[in-house]
Amino acid sequence: MYSRALRPLRAVKARSWGPQLTRSYASIPGRPVVDEETTHFGYRDVPKSEKENMVKEVFSSVASKYDVMNDAMSMGVHRLWKDEFVSLLKPGSTRVGKVTRCIDVAGGTGDIALRILDYAREKKADRDLVVDLVDINPEMLKEGQKRFRKTMYHGTPQVAFHVGNAQELGQERFPDNTYDIYTIAFGIRNCTDIPAVLREAHRVLKPGGVFACLEFSKVTQPALASMYESYSFSVIPLLGTIMAGDRASYQYLVESIRRFPSQEDFSRMISDAGFEVGEPEDGGAWRNLWGGISAIHTGVKVA
Repeated sequence: MYSRALRPLRAVKARSWGPQLTRSYASIPGRPVVDEETTHFGYRDVPKSEKENMVKEVFSSVASKYDVMNDAMSMGVHRLWKDEFVSLLKPGSTRVGKVTRCIDVAGGTGDIALRILDYAREKKADRDLVVDLVDINPEMLKEGQKRFRKTMYHGTPQVAFHVGNAQELGQERFPDNTYDIYTIAFGIRNCTDIPAVLREAHRVLKPGGVFACLEFSKVTQPALASMYESYSFSVIPLLGTIMAGDRASYQYLVESIRRFPSQEDFSRMISDAGFEVGEPEDGGAWRNLWGGISAIHTGVKVA
């Protein structure tokens, strides 16, 4: 089902992690001061209760241009990264009748789910693998359904689309110990409570199941970091204006990358959620792509 290379070498020592919160104090005439938790939305601090809707608005705005957006943000190589991401997992089984169950969260336009199904079919002759594709944004799911209508998987039980929140998938629709593989690509950084997402991933995976996350990360090479920083803040918002008429959404997406934890910190969060991960280094708990512009993180549920 997945590569033996993903099996962890050891568990990273636990460390306390919670939502990245500050406190917001607002005074209204005639009312006491209100103490409200806040979190980041790009470089802005916003009430925690409002971030989810703000992120929904961003992705509703960019849904029809999502692939173009990723082309702009990754200089077009996100397609290669996604190929490597799925190839690393080796989804599917060569055993007749064995059903591999996958859940692709923040699956949006369906490009990861489609790659998973294609890999299983082409590499393992597996037409039994199933993918539940989950996204909080109905507009993004509509784009995914459009994509799948052009494929052989349309109308088959191999793929299903669900509107759902990664932080609280719900036990009725997504029971404990159900899935062999959990994927989330370029989505977890937009979630309000990342530890809650990781706990839900751990809950729905079977023992031995694999958590895999592809996400923009911290560039490790100074020269490349400087070039990418300039490209991100100067070029990407401009491309958003030209291609989608929406500079603000693209500006947020760039800022959200900068606020995401480092590779080591994120691997520690995965460990804290109960997963076993590899050594805290490139090639262990994570795999850097293009000098850390993005990274693949994996963890295994052992119990």
